[in-house]
Amino acid sequence: MHKPDKPDERPHRGAPGPEQDPATSWMTFAYCRGADPEVFFPHDGVGVEVASRICVGCPVREPCLEYALAHRIEDGVWGGLSERARRRLLASRAATGGSR
Repeated sequence: MHKPDKPDERPHRGAPGPEQDPATSWMTFAYCRGADPEVFFPHDGVGVEVASRICVGCPVREPCLEYALAHRIEDGVWGGLSERARRRLLASRAATGGSR
C-alpha cells in the first residue's frame, strides 16, 4: 500500500478544496454522508419518510435538492423529496416559469 510522502498527496477531509467539483462540494456537509445509501433509494412510502427525516435540518438540503433537479435525477430521495415530489416541483416551476 502506498503511503503519501507529502501532505499534498493525502486525501482531503472536511472543507471542500480546489480539487472538488464546486457543483458537488456541498456533499461534504450533508447529514447523509456516511449513511447507508440504500436508505435513500426506498421502495415504499415508509422508506421515503425514513430518508426524508435524515434530511430535516441538513445544512445543505437546498443545494442537494437543486442538484437533483438540475441534473434530472429520477431515483432516490434528494433534498428530502422523493422522485414523485421532485417531478411535481419541476412541473410546478415549469408552469409558473420560475426556477424556485
